[in-house]
Amino acid sequence: MAIKQPPDKSHFLLPDLGEGVAEAELISWKVQVGQDVAEHQTLAEMETDKALVEVPSPWAGTIRELHGNAGDIINVGSVLVSYGGKAAATSSETKPQASAPAQVEAEESDDAGTVVGNVSSELSMPASFARQDSISPGAKAQATPAVRRIARDLRIDINAVSGTGRGGRVTASDVHAHASDGSVPTTTIAQPGTRSAPVAEPVIQDPAQTMPLATTRVAITPEGTIEKVPFRGVRRKIAQSLHHSVQTTVHFTVVDEADITRLDQKRAGFESLLGTRVNLLPFVMTAVCAALRQHPTLNANVDDFMEEIHLKGPVNLGCAVDTDHGLMVPVIHAAQDLTFVQMAQQVRDLATACRDRSIPRESLAGGTFTISNVGSAGGMFATPIINYPEVAILAIGRAKETVLTRNGAFYAGLVLPLSLSCDHRVVDGAEGARFLGTLVSLLEAPETLLPEV
Repeated sequence: MAIKQPPDKSHFLLPDLGEGVAEAELISWKVQVGQDVAEHQTLAEMETDKALVEVPSPWAGTIRELHGNAGDIINVGSVLVSYGGKAAATSSETKPQASAPAQVEAEESDDAGTVVGNVSSELSMPASFARQDSISPGAKAQATPAVRRIARDLRIDINAVSGTGRGGRVTASDVHAHASDGSVPTTTIAQPGTRSAPVAEPVIQDPAQTMPLATTRVAITPEGTIEKVPFRGVRRKIAQSLHHSVQTTVHFTVVDEADITRLDQKRAGFESLLGTRVNLLPFVMTAVCAALRQHPTLNANVDDFMEEIHLKGPVNLGCAVDTDHGLMVPVIHAAQDLTFVQMAQQVRDLATACRDRSIPRESLAGGTFTISNVGSAGGMFATPIINYPEVAILAIGRAKETVLTRNGAFYAGLVLPLSLSCDHRVVDGAEGARFLGTLVSLLEAPETLLPEV
């Protein structure tokens, strides 16, 4: 949504803090009623799906009222802070009450119930949110892959869109606003037995961002309940995304095991050489990149709105990270170009950023294939849920020592369980099994993947 701030500066409406998000959870206030605040001083800390955001004051003034308590969900466009004294212009018209409706400019909802707004050119915001009209013509716009995809779908040159995000970043709202200025192309939809007629191409947001949680009511007895935990922040986003994936994709899972005895010996050799702990994950990630080159169907995204399968060249490898505030999936972009040592460093850096909440939003988007290391928690096989709009996800189980045979001889070996879930609309069962077979072959022949140590 695009928010028009009041010209009398009597109150501040919560702006879009990310890529078209519609709400944010209030984590804590950094100011109190009666306090004088400076322009750009932090008012509150808020959480939008997976990011913590400090919300600055758009102007100097005195806090008259704070709207909301820690843990509340605040809709974009709602009144966040009311100002009094120096904040309000004495010559202005009657000031709105705290319960006054938010001043939101919005178009009609589309068929999915998603409201798409227009960004006002009169937006009065601090520098961190201000429209960056000073960007030189022809400069490359700053935007996440998801926003670039929206621009491509709307046939808009994203470099021509003025960004209102932090540092001039182009948000989804900016793209929709640019489209609503009259530059939305038309497309032709033919009805059976009739001539085609041009109609406006619909604008729709990512359903994973707008879909509410299921609201089916069941009888829940309070007996035995020790705590009620609301769906908030990351947990709510996880619930929405997984629900949407299960409702949209057609999951099937194939499992196998890889004899990683020699791979583990290689790992121990590199660990000794590097003088630091090295686990199996970066080796598996390197093998996955090699297997995806042979089975490109699994390195893809699905655009259900346009009914298209987007086969991807680069392998943007997501890696699920378990954190205190929920599961996060940072993405290693162009992972196919990294050595396993570089891969290991990327995994460590991104995992740390996830756990301390410093990871940028662009590092959580654009994935083409995901790996989930359930073995780190002790599991073996799994039925992982696809990270939509991707078409496949691999779960790595806990490696276990067992008795194996080779050429009629017994030996103690190490076996790694593997579980692959695919979207059956895109990946046939046989192709999923072939991919997993290729991956097993690569893991069992580490000399084909790794240098000698």
